[in-house]
Amino acid sequence: MKHGKKYQDSVKLIDHLTQYDPAEACDLVVKTGKAKFDETVEISVRLGVDPRHADQQVRGAVVLPHGTGRTVRVLVIAKGAKADEAAAAGADFVGAEEMIAKIQQENWFDFDVCVATPDMMGLIGRIGRVLGPKGLMPNPKSGTVTMDVTKAIHDIKAGKVEYRLDKTAIIHCPIGKVSFGTEKLNENLTALMEAINKAKPAAAKGTYVRSLYISSTMGPSVRVNPLKF
Repeated sequence: MKHGKKYQDSVKLIDHLTQYDPAEACDLVVKTGKAKFDETVEISVRLGVDPRHADQQVRGAVVLPHGTGRTVRVLVIAKGAKADEAAAAGADFVGAEEMIAKIQQENWFDFDVCVATPDMMGLIGRIGRVLGPKGLMPNPKSGTVTMDVTKAIHDIKAGKVEYRLDKTAIIHCPIGKVSFGTEKLNENLTALMEAINKAKPAAAKGTYVRSLYISSTMGPSVRVNPLKF
């Protein structure tokens, strides 16, 4: 694969054999994020767990101190007073059966997060097959199945991110934008890693965090020393 001149110049700033301190790694990502748009910064964490076992799953959500830099569109599936509460709290879309029908019939997915009240989960089960693969299915563990829709909406809008282990035992999750600068990215990274460490399954054996890398959308990856967390 042939990389452009900017990428090649960025690679020269990084020693790929070095495990950098978190703040230094964030600084390198900011320096190497040279695209013409505000690149997203993402972490990739390989954990020492077996995702094939139910008792070794790692999943949760955390509100990043400085948000993600993204504008998040929230759909709330609720009825009556809870629907009114959701609209007042700033939800972008609110509804019940009509929203589920719109997703089913029109293949409509103009939202980033779906929040639902527990009494609506029976209806949402009808579209679980289409929401699940897109990562949009409401889940109690991530705080998107709740009666407190106001808190859920405020947390999401403030920069709540969901982390989840994939089939290869890696978690990919955004921690902000290059424009945030070193300090804010480091604080977001620390908050996310603290949450992942707290979510360590009791069944996990040996080294929990095997490796940790951060990178911008178009930039090279930087290896971070996981022992710093």
